Amino acid sequence: MRPRPSIVYYGDDFTGATDTLGTAARAGLRALLFLQVPDAARLDRTGPLDVLGIAGAARAMTPEEMRTELRPVAALFRSLNARVLHYKTCSTFDSAPHIGSIGAAVRALRAAVEQPWSAIIGGQPNLGRYCLFANLFAAAASGAQVHRIDRHPTMSRHPVTPMDEPDLRLHLAKQGLADVRSMPFTAASRGSDALDAALRQALHSPPADAVLFDVADAVQLRAIGQVLWARAQAATLLAAGPSSVVDALATAMGAPRRDSGSPPMARTGVPPAQGPVLVLAGSLSPVTARQVAAATSFDIVWLDAHKLAQRSEAAVAEQADLVIGSLARGRHVLACTRAPGATPSNGSLDAQALARAGGDMLAKVLAAVPLRRIGVAGGDTSSHGVQALDAWGLSYVADMGAGTSLCRVHSDDAALDGLEIMLKGGQMGAQDVFERLVHGFA
Repeated sequence: MRPRPSIVYYGDDFTGATDTLGTAARAGLRALLFLQVPDAARLDRTGPLDVLGIAGAARAMTPEEMRTELRPVAALFRSLNARVLHYKTCSTFDSAPHIGSIGAAVRALRAAVEQPWSAIIGGQPNLGRYCLFANLFAAAASGAQVHRIDRHPTMSRHPVTPMDEPDLRLHLAKQGLADVRSMPFTAASRGSDALDAALRQALHSPPADAVLFDVADAVQLRAIGQVLWARAQAATLLAAGPSSVVDALATAMGAPRRDSGSPPMARTGVPPAQGPVLVLAGSLSPVTARQVAAATSFDIVWLDAHKLAQRSEAAVAEQADLVIGSLARGRHVLACTRAPGATPSNGSLDAQALARAGGDMLAKVLAAVPLRRIGVAGGDTSSHGVQALDAWGLSYVADMGAGTSLCRVHSDDAALDGLEIMLKGGQMGAQDVFERLVHGFA
């Protein structure tokens, strides 16, 4: 009989999914991220797992598309008899009733679990995300000033899902979760027993849609994890939120036994790259723009975003050739879809078409030039970039810092299997993250 995982999670974009993968691996849990819902044969070949992840793109979907996307995830969870189903959201909770609705995801997955309510973890302290009395706060960059989310210089102006409501209860009510009850950080700060008592009170009839747990620091996360894991042993539980969900649960689960054939443990440090490195930067974030400016080891190729977004074979090939030429000469290449001085919205450009075209181009480049390490910046660009590859999974290699993971590609294609890939959200990573990808670090 195949050992069951304790946690099954679905990442609403690929960069966030790899952050959760890294969180689990650094905690000593056996974790693997699949690029689509795995079948029984694939699971049998994989070996035992504590955490099974599925990378998706629900963050960019309508509620109807999300229901279709999440239906097989719910079925897999039930078939594996896991204890916690985690819907992994962005740590800034950016979403809307019409696109990437967290409420729609919770409603779609709720029938897969036994608990009649859902847990929502509101903060991720290691990324500078905090939830206090149901209000979300976020740092503008690693180590930068913390802002209430509706005053955040980037997320309050997000081109698709601007965060204009700091109270996550009200934010989620717009998405169909009418009764979200707040579990303030003052309860978790008193320890797991006090938190469990407060939770029992919050769940007193009538039943709640969800309970939102404040998080101000890592100590509170441990108390939350102990309470949720104990409840999940009695009846399966749906939890929504960032990677802090797995972070909280990992301590309560304890250090598992490592078996041969299971995914390797996380390592510290990254050796220098062997051969040229390609980074595809499709993010419009000011954080990524600063990282591009600091990438002095790269030839920077400014892609014609409007041509690329046409997705014609000729246009993709033309842009790919600009990248292939430098890589073939052994140069590191940083290919950017946002030229200097471009507006954050890229004008009237179809962002989804551009992200998909970036994936097309990435696949064409890798077919022409064998590479052993690449990076992709931007949530949608990362999702479509990985989906364009002939790969089935990712395992964690090392922490690149600030929510950025280096992963290993698993593919039945020998030319791709073992490729190292860093997927980075627009606001994630230190300023020198692209340089670290080339030169490594101890």
